[in-house]
Amino acid sequence: MTLLGAIIAGGAARRFGADKGAALLGGVALIDHVAAALRGSCAELVIVGREWPGLPTLADRPHAGEGPLGGLNAALHHARARGHEAVLCAGCDSLPLPDDLAERLSPGPAVIDGHWLMGLWPTALAGDLDRWLTDQPDRSIRAWMRQTHARAAPLGTPIFNINTPEALVEAEAALAGR
Repeated sequence: MTLLGAIIAGGAARRFGADKGAALLGGVALIDHVAAALRGSCAELVIVGREWPGLPTLADRPHAGEGPLGGLNAALHHARARGHEAVLCAGCDSLPLPDDLAERLSPGPAVIDGHWLMGLWPTALAGDLDRWLTDQPDRSIRAWMRQTHARAAPLGTPIFNINTPEALVEAEAALAGR
């Protein structure tokens, strides 16, 4: 199965107070950590919702302001047009990603339990998500998961959701101790 890796990074980072994707963890930008983790499983990699050096950029679909589902929708349509069978996606702020993320989530649709943006989504869902974003007022990942019967796969290892400067410090300390 060929996969498109998609880093969803279009949020405003209000709780973080600065450019979260560019924040450094171990001297490396959060986005670059996620990109490195996805590259091992994906034939192609994109970033959605912002620009980043060295990565093709996709705009949210159908337009900005749709939240994470707008990013996933853009990635699904791009992946389908490029001949990929699924999108392996993650937010720019959840680390560390396991090397075998795609295998843990296969077959999709599936997400990592508690980390709803970290998922494997078949490109066959692209048209369904377009319609969902047109007709459905609930734009949450959880509502979309229910709609698609996506399963929540356990991970068994902690993942840091780095939404605040304090969470970055906590992740830095924990990962340095490994």
